Formats: sequence, structure tokens, C-alpha cells
Amino acid sequence: MFDAFISKLRLILKDKKLRNRILFVLGALFVFRLLAAIPIPGVDHVQLERFFSGNQFFGLLNIFSGGGLSNISIMMLGVAPYITSSIIMQLLTMMSDKLKALYHEEGEAGRKKFMMFSRYLTVPLAVVQGVSFIVLLQKQGVIPGLSDFQMITSIVAVVTGSLLLMWIGELISEFGIGNGVSLIIFSGIVAGLPQGLSQVLLNYNVAQIPTYIAFLIVALIIIFGVVIITEAERPIPITYAKQMRGDKVYGGTSTYLPLRVNQAGVIPIIFALSILLLPQMAANFLVFVQNNTVQTIVRWINTVTQNTLYYGIAYFVLVFLFTYFYTAVTFDPDTISKNLQRSGAFIPGVRPGESTAKHIGNVITRITLVGALFLGFIAVLPIIVQGFSGITSLTIGGTALLIAVSVVIDLIKKIDAQVSMREY
Repeated sequence: MFDAFISKLRLILKDKKLRNRILFVLGALFVFRLLAAIPIPGVDHVQLERFFSGNQFFGLLNIFSGGGLSNISIMMLGVAPYITSSIIMQLLTMMSDKLKALYHEEGEAGRKKFMMFSRYLTVPLAVVQGVSFIVLLQKQGVIPGLSDFQMITSIVAVVTGSLLLMWIGELISEFGIGNGVSLIIFSGIVAGLPQGLSQVLLNYNVAQIPTYIAFLIVALIIIFGVVIITEAERPIPITYAKQMRGDKVYGGTSTYLPLRVNQAGVIPIIFALSILLLPQMAANFLVFVQNNTVQTIVRWINTVTQNTLYYGIAYFVLVFLFTYFYTAVTFDPDTISKNLQRSGAFIPGVRPGESTAKHIGNVITRITLVGALFLGFIAVLPIIVQGFSGITSLTIGGTALLIAVSVVIDLIKKIDAQVSMREY
């Protein structure tokens, strides 16, 4: 196994194109981390540390910013506006036949146009989130009183940073390896590990050793579970019809169509967290509005979101639903059925056309149930451990670990695919 790893590493280093792709990813992430270290002028770091201490909402949001929110940098919004925009566009495909056709039936050109709409929508969302955050941080004393010019400058800086980060992520996806947005989130998680470990060592307490052991066990369960579910497939047998061309017979071979148990990957977790963060963001912003009705709504939102049981149930349900939703958006049984029929392939015992599409749809629905339940369970597992241990950082760590493991698996598979392609 070690020899195979060394030989694969040598092949990567020797192949100029593959090596350049990896170096491009590393260079883009380095630029991102460099920009994420540039804070907005006038930040009170003492007040900032007090504001972030034990705040689960902003800890989760910091994951999406790639660590840029923890020091109020020009990258403080991260890829959150772009993710929110993508969610809205994906939802619209369920309601608009034109958008659905654009995404599924018009090929690469249609997807590029679809992504262009997502980019346009990112701009107003980034402006709204930028204004909300800066006003909230100003009210909390993290950022001192700003003049109108300073306020506009700060908003332009964070909105530009978010759009620049969106562009960097798309460059990584196009010229590098892996999904750019996922790698940006992953780099922020990795960048926060040294600080997290140092806090654990500084606050080391012998009485908490069982808690640390429990957290380690949870981490290993998440890693093992994510690997198993990500690699799990349900093969559907496929047979190609025999065709006579002159004196020769073509076709007649059998193969299989692999359907992944978790078609959506880590996207449901990101979608679910984005939805959970929206009401909390609104509550934090509206807390300063002097209106009895608004304050009643804010108190109700805070009561629900701060209740671990309600939060865990909502988290599980959203992950479960988004797993099915994203699978339905990205996996089209009708298209697969048409492609099989065009190539002269069929599923033994199933009629071509609509029956094949229905059969594939039924299979993907059943296996997605397993993936959705598992994703939802491991998403709330750290919350369960937190309920017994009382340490809020376990929730953030569990979510971050889930995202990190999924991104690493996806990246390794794509590197293996590039290596295999060059070997042949």
C-alpha cells in the first residue's frame, strides 16, 4: 500500500499538467488565507474575543467564511452569499420549468448560464449580509462608531472580498482539482486547527479527560461513517442489445450503472446550516429595533435556536430534506433512461423508456433514504455529545470535521481519476 502511494506521488510530480493543477489550488488557497488575515480598520480585538467566546451561531458562520469572520477581515462574509445564492437558484429550478430545462437539458452552455444567474444574485445578498454584520458588530462594540464614508468603505470592502472569494473558488474548480467553494471552507477549517488545539491544551483539565475521549470517539465514528457512505454504491445491471453490422455482431455485453448511496455529498450539511443561520442572523440584527412585536419575534427565535433539542431536530430534518432535494435536482432518471435507450442499453426485466426511469427513480429514492438518515444522524451526533458534556465547541468541531472529511475524500477521488486517466 505504501509503495502504491509512493508510485502515485511520483506520477503526480512527474506529470506537468497535474502538478500545475495542484500548485494552482495551493497558490489560490494561499492568496485566500493571506487576504483573510487583513482585518477591517478599527476592530477592538478584546471585545471581538469576548463576542465570539461561546457563541455557537458565529462559530458555525465562521466555517463558511473560511475563518475570515473570526478576525473581522475583508473576507468576513466568505462564500456564504454565494452558497445562499446557489440554494435559491436550486430551489427555483423546482418551481420554474425554464430554469430546470436550462440546468438539465441544455448541456454545459445551459449550466454556465445558470451559474451566471447565481453570480448576479450573489451581489445583492453580499450587500445585505455585509450591512447586517457591520451594523451588528458596531452595536456590539466590536467595531467603533463609523462615519458614513467609513461605513460605505467597509461595506464595499467586505462585499468585494466575498465576490473575489467566489471568483477564486470558481478558478479552483476550473483550473485546479476539486470543488473550489468546498476547498475554501476546508482551508478555513484546517487554518483554525492550531488555535483550537492550543485552547484545548491551555484549558486542559484532568476531570475532562472522559469528555476528550468521547469527542475523539465521535470524530472517529464520523470519519468512518462518512467514508463508508461516500464509497457505498448500488449497482443496477445494464445489458447492451446485440447489433448485426455486416458479418459481425456488436453489443450483448453486460455492465452495471453505479448509483451512490449519498449522491449529494456534503452539500446538504452546507444547505442546512445556511438555512439555520438565517433566522439567527435576523434575530441578532433586529434585537436593536425598538418595537414590541419585533422583540417578541426575536425572543421566540432566540428561545428556539438556543434550545439544543429544537436546534438538533431542525438540523436533522433539514439535512434529511436537503439530501433528497439536492439528489432530485442533480440526478435526473428521465435523462439517464433516454441515454440508455439511445445507446441500445436496457435493464433486464424492465421496459425501456418511462418504466426504466421509474425503476431508477425508485432505486435512488430507497438508497437516498439510507444516506439521508445517516447524514442527519452524524450531523446531530456532536450535539448529542454536547448535551452530555456541556461543551459547545463540540457542535462546531463535529460539523467542521464532517465537511473536512467529505472534501478530502472527494479531492482524493478526483486526483485518482486524473492519475488513472494519464496512466492510460
